[in-house]
Amino acid sequence: MPGSASAVVETLDVRYTDVDIPGYGRVTTRTYNGTIPGPTLRVRGGQVLRLTHINGLPPDPPHTGGHNTPHRPNSFNLHTHGMHVCPSGHADNVLREFAPRTEDEAAAGAAEPRYTSTVHVPADHPAGTYWYHPHLHGSIAEQIVGGMAGVIIVEGDVDEVPEIGAAADLVVCINELKIKDGRIPAFTAGNWVTGIPSTFTVNGTVNPALRLRPGEVQRWRVVAATAFTSLRLRVSGDHGSLPLHQIAQDGVTFPRPVTLDQLDLAMGNRADILIRGGAPGRYELRSHAMAAPLMTIEVTGAPLRPAMELPTSLPPGRPFLDEKSVSHPGNDREVVFHTDPGVFPGAFPNAFRVLGTHPTPAADPHGDLTRDPAYGLFDPSHVNHTLRLGTVERWTVRTDETLPAHSHPFHLHTNQVLLTHRNGHRLDPPVWHDTVGLTGGSPGDSVTFLVAYEHFTGHTIAHCHQLQHEDLGMMQTVHYVRT
Repeated sequence: MPGSASAVVETLDVRYTDVDIPGYGRVTTRTYNGTIPGPTLRVRGGQVLRLTHINGLPPDPPHTGGHNTPHRPNSFNLHTHGMHVCPSGHADNVLREFAPRTEDEAAAGAAEPRYTSTVHVPADHPAGTYWYHPHLHGSIAEQIVGGMAGVIIVEGDVDEVPEIGAAADLVVCINELKIKDGRIPAFTAGNWVTGIPSTFTVNGTVNPALRLRPGEVQRWRVVAATAFTSLRLRVSGDHGSLPLHQIAQDGVTFPRPVTLDQLDLAMGNRADILIRGGAPGRYELRSHAMAAPLMTIEVTGAPLRPAMELPTSLPPGRPFLDEKSVSHPGNDREVVFHTDPGVFPGAFPNAFRVLGTHPTPAADPHGDLTRDPAYGLFDPSHVNHTLRLGTVERWTVRTDETLPAHSHPFHLHTNQVLLTHRNGHRLDPPVWHDTVGLTGGSPGDSVTFLVAYEHFTGHTIAHCHQLQHEDLGMMQTVHYVRT
């Protein structure tokens, strides 16, 4: 990749591309640089990520609906998901718009517009796996299920652990595509998600094959670049399961590996895992409720003797927060994901609301709030949460959905959150996240986390990372301010 010791430079060219997806066929879709996923970006703490964005897409079609319905499908911006970087200016600012040419500009032969992002990565940024994707409200779901996503790797201390440095370092980017008649159809109705089956790819291929020698250890950087579907991953096959030794969650390294039979990832989550080849044979990476495997692993070849070692300890990515730091009663917040069906006329009838301690005000506070056209819905002019740098707060986030199939992952931009409780049970140890999965049930899931607001000011967002819900209004504005 071109660049210098202090800067990583990349051009991200977005346009419609005819992509050959091995195992599926040819698809016309929006891409970064003509591939699914886009290029992997590698950066180190203290460097600057300098990106040029070219919008080669057609003009946006006219839009007459509200801001919480799909619109501007050919505009985008940049979100460096999970990274602790500035949310303002030309950095990780999801309130910008990289618009295409207008109809008149295209007719006149105007040049395709270019935009720039300059993301300063703090010197002490946790080393790990992150990802980038567009985040313009109203167009996110359609673009991501077309394959607009890529991986960011922040290199650092964990890579220098001898057992990890000896392992092959592999990106396993899982994309969820919605394909119909060789294209990604426009998001035109609320049942768009369920009406088209998902096609899952790993690094742009349906069920790719990977080789692993007996005794060999590989590092998989697993990215759930899915818009609608959570993953419950296992590797099993001819001779039982291969354990998953997780070393990081959402880019933050654990103090020591955690051995799992299955790995749960909500939409947007990442996990770094070490996997070691066992008995020779065929194994498959599968997720629950999926008929087909995501990836096939052939354990074959001459065994490594002795087998490669696994680390016993790791340089932890972030120190834990102390619950005693939450000393003021006003430092507790609640978020409730709630859906009211059949509120609106037309193709998008459901109201996807964010309630709790700071919901968007109702249009009619004295009326029926279940039918209100504004209550708890994203309003770009309203700040839901003012968050002061240097403070630690406790958030409780829950969903009141009753169906397990309904999922509302919570994602806060800019600052990682330390998950301390799930469904009332304390986690020991707690785990850093940037996206936390919440599924429906009786009752639906509830989580509690601590979060410290550090370093960066500006307006950004917190939202449901089931991206159809976000486009339809399940989002809030947060404002990081100095004390």
